[in-house]
Amino acid sequence: MTPIKYIEREIARFIIEHYSNVIEIGIGRNPVAARIIKDSSVKIRCSDIIRYPECLVECEIIDDVFSPDIGFYHGVDAIYSIRPAPEMIPPMKEIAVIVNADLIVYHLGFEIYGDGGEIVCSHIPIHRYHKSQ
Repeated sequence: MTPIKYIEREIARFIIEHYSNVIEIGIGRNPVAARIIKDSSVKIRCSDIIRYPECLVECEIIDDVFSPDIGFYHGVDAIYSIRPAPEMIPPMKEIAVIVNADLIVYHLGFEIYGDGGEIVCSHIPIHRYHKSQ
């Protein structure tokens, strides 16, 4: 059994406590948080530009945030990403604005985009770059 990573577990806990329908952008080879969320009552879908067969989550599609299928994102209350490349933040924020969802990001190290958004978790640095209206 693969041990659950602390950061992913804490992100999943935050998502489960605050949202009911989410999308993870850039799931890649790290489906830990998505699997925890999927096992809760929160609805989840996931996307990446590449499908990694060893990490499939049934809710996964191929999508590119730089040329997104906006219809895929409608109806969610949050979009989140774990360790995305900094250049992904502007298009993710644009998607969040269009579909009126929170944008939640956990960065690699101390990377941030712009002003870093609002820190919404007291024990790990989870940034909210857009708050739904």
